[in-house]
Amino acid sequence: MKAQFEAFQPLPDSSFRIFGYEVAEFDAPWHYHPEYELTVILKSEGIRYVGNSMESFEAGDLVLLGPNLPHCWKNTPDSVGTASSIVVQWPEAFMGHGWLDVEEFKSVRRLLQMAGQGIRFNQEVSARVKPMLAEMLEMQPFPRLIKFLEVLELLASVKSIHFLCEQGFAYPLNYEDNQRINTVYNYIREHFSERITLATLSDLVYMSEESFSRFFSRTMQKPLFTFLNEYRINMASKMLIETDMQVAEISFACGYESPPFFFRQFRKFGGMTPATYRKQFRTTEAAG
Repeated sequence: MKAQFEAFQPLPDSSFRIFGYEVAEFDAPWHYHPEYELTVILKSEGIRYVGNSMESFEAGDLVLLGPNLPHCWKNTPDSVGTASSIVVQWPEAFMGHGWLDVEEFKSVRRLLQMAGQGIRFNQEVSARVKPMLAEMLEMQPFPRLIKFLEVLELLASVKSIHFLCEQGFAYPLNYEDNQRINTVYNYIREHFSERITLATLSDLVYMSEESFSRFFSRTMQKPLFTFLNEYRINMASKMLIETDMQVAEISFACGYESPPFFFRQFRKFGGMTPATYRKQFRTTEAAG
């Protein structure tokens, strides 16, 4: 598999594309395209990859991506039910060259400039945008365009946003490198609960251990085992929320051979102990 180039196909009589997407599971490979993309998840949960960012997602996940930023949403192995989303894609010049220079679009211009890092919006914003996108699916071209501009203006007015990639992250769009990264993604997704070694992963992509380690750090701008720990902590967080398993059981289920090491890693990546994380979530859920 590779980070595939995705060709843009606008709707008939339209300058941009919006579509509903429903599948048994999100299994699209890591891909990129020169268009902007806005995605809202209607149903399903798993791990979202954007550039060198990796985070859990659930229904309501609303993300804006800039051009050529590789991305994919992947269900975790224990996900059940179908997966669905609404996706909007548009080229920068979909309103003609220079449209962002118009004074009325000043805030939208700033929003799209920031989209190069990837932006996740909170659930409150998502709850406002989701019905607007659903309405657009049934609209004729001109009212659909007007509604889309309303969506962009709404997003541009949001004060609190979450960036997905570090400023200055640039992904080298290389076929062979993308193929290797996808192989690593898919292997970790299927085997995170097992012992994963540098030797195993380097063999998968036909590289020496030293060369693969340098390649991964250069491409993703983080070491391999930092990436692996992030994935495992994301899965552990999901188990802490969704199950009553003991913390030590969760550590073993996520591939950690030593609970004390798991506690240290969880605190490092999550900012608190596993027990505190579970308690805070359940307190918040009960209050809601």
